[in-house]
Amino acid sequence: MANTEAPSRNTHDESHTYAEVTKQPLNNADSNFTEIETIPPIQANGKPLSKSGTTTPSDTFEGTGQDISSHSPSRRQFAHKRQGSIPKQNGPKKARNNNDDHVVFEELGTNGGKLTSVKPSNEYERQLHQDKKEEKPSDGPELVSGRQAGQGWARSKIRFAPLNVPLQRRLQTLIVLMHTLSIVGLVALFFLLCTIPLLWPILLPYLIYVLFSKAATSGELLQRSDRARRLSIWSLFASYFPARLHRLEELPPTRKYIFGYHPHGIISHGAFAAFATEALGFSQLFPGITNSLLTLDSNFRLPLYREYALRLGLASVSRESCENLLTKGGPNKEGMGRAITVVIGGARESLEAMPNTMKLVLARRKGFVKIAIRTGADLVPVIGFGENDLYDQFDANIHPWVHKLQLLVKKIAGFTIPLFHARGVFNYDVGMMPYRRPLNIVVGRPVKVMAQEKPDPEYVDQVHDQYVTELKNMWEDWKDTFAKGRTGDLEIVD
Repeated sequence: MANTEAPSRNTHDESHTYAEVTKQPLNNADSNFTEIETIPPIQANGKPLSKSGTTTPSDTFEGTGQDISSHSPSRRQFAHKRQGSIPKQNGPKKARNNNDDHVVFEELGTNGGKLTSVKPSNEYERQLHQDKKEEKPSDGPELVSGRQAGQGWARSKIRFAPLNVPLQRRLQTLIVLMHTLSIVGLVALFFLLCTIPLLWPILLPYLIYVLFSKAATSGELLQRSDRARRLSIWSLFASYFPARLHRLEELPPTRKYIFGYHPHGIISHGAFAAFATEALGFSQLFPGITNSLLTLDSNFRLPLYREYALRLGLASVSRESCENLLTKGGPNKEGMGRAITVVIGGARESLEAMPNTMKLVLARRKGFVKIAIRTGADLVPVIGFGENDLYDQFDANIHPWVHKLQLLVKKIAGFTIPLFHARGVFNYDVGMMPYRRPLNIVVGRPVKVMAQEKPDPEYVDQVHDQYVTELKNMWEDWKDTFAKGRTGDLEIVD
């Protein structure tokens, strides 16, 4: 293909000029595409050159002499009147190459330049179609291929964590993993120590002590350690989600309190961060109040784990433990300034822990109200917004037989095992680690309670109704702030 000769550059001026090219192949391998350029040659001072190399009058164009940088011609440069009697056509200009069927389109750009594109010929399109779909050979054996290795990994929905995760986030994951596996890990460590005969004289008396100890129910909190509650590792634990503790009003330390935490969730990470550690600043928000998070009494029969729990101030959720904690200690030695935190829904409520929902097992839960009346403790509702979002589990509506089996285990053993999953240590989709989703623990206003040695059933119902009303008011006030992705409102199911 013959190339037309471009006008020569000015050898004394090394600034950029643009040559007119009528037609060039895009590459040497395929000459099916052609490219055209219609911009006239321009000197660095902004004045166009004619084909003979002379400068056109300066009053025809804008911007001449402003700077020496190369600019595209302004829109006004192409506003001169055309010569001849060819009528003006609207839309893109269309030109055809005589040697082939390629059609060249030119359109005026928004900045005054010209956009050039090429439409391949029909023969080229047919050739591409034949290359993609080759006909089977009419003779010879048919070639059958097996599965392509690695396709399953490419379609995998598991998202793995990158290697360049910051150290702080790695430490957060490590602390949450240690707490999540604390029961299994510490009990396994005890049995590992039992394999060493030299330790038997120590382990056997310790095991007897664990079985008969009353430290979790005495209410004296002798093994509670404020230093253990203030360890910096708990700050890493709380910042994993992250978690925040909020209060609606101050609580005077001259009273005693029962904090009712809702919902239970799967493992109640929010209750642990807010009431078993100082990571969220409980003592700063509620100065003068000594709080104890309550858990199952059976947890204090597990060797080594009970020491871990007692150091953090945890206690048994039995009636004896609750009454002892609220009637002993404090400045007056009668429980003033003491508080306990009870996860009201218990294991039964953990089966209702579905993301973006708030289903509470509360309608027939009145034992905590009776304890509050016996001890004269005020009831303080607490909502852990985001607690149910930390794990996914089997939906009872989709798998009803699984739900019935879980209820049967709860009835026989006193506890249940939710079938849940969340993320892993090195991935974001499969594992038993909780999701990194925000937790906001809101402490509501106290419901005043008058002490009665033998609670009147009518008064119990009255206080219970006041507590439920305050809980619902908290939900209505803060659901738009902390539960924006909810799929329903607060629901009391049992």
